[in-house]
Amino acid sequence: MPNAAYRRLKTRFARIATLGEAASMLHWDASAMMPPGGGAARGEQLAALAGLSHELLTAPIVAEDLEIATAEGPWEETNLALMVRTHARATALPTELVEASARANSACEKIWREAKAQADFARVAPALAEVVRLQRETAQALAAALSMDPYDALMDGYQRGVTAADVEPVFAAYEAFLAEALPRAEAIQAARPVALPLPGPFPVAAQRDLCARLSARIGLDYGHARLDESLHPFCGGTPTDVRITTFYDEQDVAKAMLGVLHETGHALYERGLPAAFARQPVGEAAGMAAHESQSLIVEMQACRSDAFLGFLGGELRAAFGGDAAAYAPGNLARHWRRVERGFIRVDADEITYPAHVILRFRLERAMIQGTLEVADLPGAWNEGMQRMLGITPPDDTKGCLQDIHWHDGAFGYFPSYTLGAMAAAQLMKAARAAEPGLDAALAQGDMAPLLSWLRVHVHGKGSLLGFQDLLRAATGRPLDPQDFMDHLRARYLDA
Repeated sequence: MPNAAYRRLKTRFARIATLGEAASMLHWDASAMMPPGGGAARGEQLAALAGLSHELLTAPIVAEDLEIATAEGPWEETNLALMVRTHARATALPTELVEASARANSACEKIWREAKAQADFARVAPALAEVVRLQRETAQALAAALSMDPYDALMDGYQRGVTAADVEPVFAAYEAFLAEALPRAEAIQAARPVALPLPGPFPVAAQRDLCARLSARIGLDYGHARLDESLHPFCGGTPTDVRITTFYDEQDVAKAMLGVLHETGHALYERGLPAAFARQPVGEAAGMAAHESQSLIVEMQACRSDAFLGFLGGELRAAFGGDAAAYAPGNLARHWRRVERGFIRVDADEITYPAHVILRFRLERAMIQGTLEVADLPGAWNEGMQRMLGITPPDDTKGCLQDIHWHDGAFGYFPSYTLGAMAAAQLMKAARAAEPGLDAALAQGDMAPLLSWLRVHVHGKGSLLGFQDLLRAATGRPLDPQDFMDHLRARYLDA
C-alpha cells in the first residue's frame, strides 16, 4: 500500500493543482471579461498564486517525503515519478524568479494587445526583452539542475521527453516535403473551378448559436463548459469547468466556427481525463503536443473531412440560408482546404502551417540561446517568412506581433503544434482502422465513434504514458511524420 509520505504528497499536489485552477480562471477572465484597468492588479494576483504554488512545491517536507514515499501499481508509481520530476524542475527555480516571471508575462501581455492593434513592435519590445531575459535565466537554471540544454529544458516543460534534437530532423524532412508539395498543390488548386462565394454576411448572434450547437453536437457538455470571446482563441479552465473562446467576423463564418471546433477538441480532452486522478500529475494531459493532437484530430482530421463537410453544409444553410450549391462539400472544401501562402499562423492551411511553426521554433531557440536579441526579432521574422514561404509581412501585426505566446512567456511551446498535427494524422489512421464506420458517422455529424476511441486510447490515459509511448500504445508506433505527409498528399495532391 502507499505509505503516509505518498499520501501527504497527494494531498499537497492536489492543493497545488487547485491553485493552478484558480490561476487558469484568472487568465481566462483577463482575456475574456476583465476591464483594461484590472491588468496591474491581475498581474499581482497571478504572481501571488505562482509564488504560493512554488512555495508549496519546494517546501523541505516535499523532498523528505519524496525520498521515502512508496506507491504500488502503474498509475500510482507513475504519479510518484511525475511528482519527482515536477519537484526537480521547481527546486531549480527560486521563488523570486517565478514571481518575477509571472509579473513580467502579465505586464507584457497587456502591452502586446495594444502594440498588436497599432502594429507597433517598439511599444512592446522593452517588456518582451524583460520576459526573454527572465526566460533565459529560467532556462539556464533548469538546464543546470536537469543536465539538459537550456532550450530543451523549456521544451520539456510543455512536452516531456521531446528535445530540439528530436524535432530538428522532423522539421527538416517537412521542409523538403514542403518545397515539392506546396507548388504542386497550388498548381492543382489553380486548375480547379473557383469556389462559389458563401452567402454572407453572417450575423454574430447566429454564429454564436451555431458554434455552441456544433460543439455540443460533437460531444462538449455545456453543463461543464462555457463559450466566450477573446482576442486570441484558447481553451482554459479545469476538466470540470472548461472555458473555450473565439472571435467573430461577420464576413467570414469559418474563423469562429472552425476555431470553436478546434478548441472543442482541446476541451474534450480535458473533459475525458481520468477523474480518479484529478488534481494529480498522472491525471493531467500528456503534454502540449498530445493536446494539440486532440484539437487537430477534431478540427482538421474529422471536421474538415469530406464526410463531415457534407453534414456541416446543411447546418450552415439552415443557420444562414442561401443557395445549396454554396454549401456543397466540394465547395466548402475549396474554401476551407485552400492552400495559400499567408502571413497569419492561425489562418494557415495544413500544408503551410508547419512552416510557421518551424520559423517560430528557430527564432525562439535563438532568443533563448542569446544569438537573437528582441530588437532584431522583426527583421529576423521577415527574413524567415521570405525564406520559408516566399512572402514578407507588410507590418509587424502580420509578423512577429501576431501571437500571444512569447509575450506571455511561453518559450518551447511552438513545436507542439506541428508535432500534434503529425500525431493527429497517425491517431486518425489508427482510429479509422479500429472503427470502420467512423466516416459514415461523421457524415451524420456523429463524432461518437471517434470520441469513444480517443477516450480509451488518449484521454483516459492522462499522463500515464509519455508522448511517444502514448502513440506506441494507440497506433503501434512512435511518432511517424509519414502518416501526416500521406494525409496531405491524399487531401491536396491526388488530383
